Amino acid sequence: MAELERPQRLQIMLTEDELTALENWRFDKRMPSRSAAVRELLRRGLAAEGFLTAGSGVKSQDFGVLSPESKSDINPDGSKAR
Repeated sequence: MAELERPQRLQIMLTEDELTALENWRFDKRMPSRSAAVRELLRRGLAAEGFLTAGSGVKSQDFGVLSPESKSDINPDGSKAR
C-alpha cells in the first residue's frame, strides 16, 4: 500500500488528563497510533455541526479536551455523579 504524503507537522500540548483521555479513546477504538487517533478526532470534529466559534480575545488555554468538571464529579461509566 502506498504511503500518504503528510509534509505538515502539527504539535499540540496536552495535560496529563487530556493525554490519558486520548490514549483511552485510541485503544478503545483500536487506532494504530496517536496521530491516527488525532486525525480521526479532527475529521469527526470538522464534520460535526453546532460547534462554537471563538470570539475575539479568546486564548488557546481557554480550549480544552476535557470539561472543567473534576474527576470526582464523573462516574466510571462517564455519567455525572450526583
